[in-house]
Amino acid sequence: MSESEAMADDVFELDRIRRLIELMKEHELSEIDLRQSQQRIRLCRGSIAEGPGGVLAAAAALPAAPPPLPAAVPSKAAEEDAHIVYIKSPMVGTFYSKANPNAEPFVRIGDRIDESTTICIIEAMKVFNEIPAEISGRIIAVLADDEEPVDFGRPLFKVDTKK
Repeated sequence: MSESEAMADDVFELDRIRRLIELMKEHELSEIDLRQSQQRIRLCRGSIAEGPGGVLAAAAALPAAPPPLPAAVPSKAAEEDAHIVYIKSPMVGTFYSKANPNAEPFVRIGDRIDESTTICIIEAMKVFNEIPAEISGRIIAVLADDEEPVDFGRPLFKVDTKK
């Protein structure tokens, strides 16, 4: 493979990063996380540490790996929260708790769910995506309002997997 072909496949190539930043600005995206085989690039805008370098400074501020946590004796509160799981948004879009304005919500607080239960719809670019729970448990909180914009990774539901 020639050096120019190797550069074309490099996700860290400066022109490619600049194009990604322009796409983020154009579409008002707060984060892009791309992976291809062993290569990964993650760009974030805004809240991390935007400085003179803008988006690139935010991406550079991300740690390569989280530091190890010191060993601690688990507290009773930590043990109680061990079975609490958050279902997060798999995409950027608009959150809908029900299929249409006249329908009942897919799930309510107290409802028992399993892996195949549809818990909401996220509309992205005029495509309505049914989101499955992918876990079993009981809904203990709905963390997004109907028709609210949501980002990738935003917690939507709090689920108790012990119940």
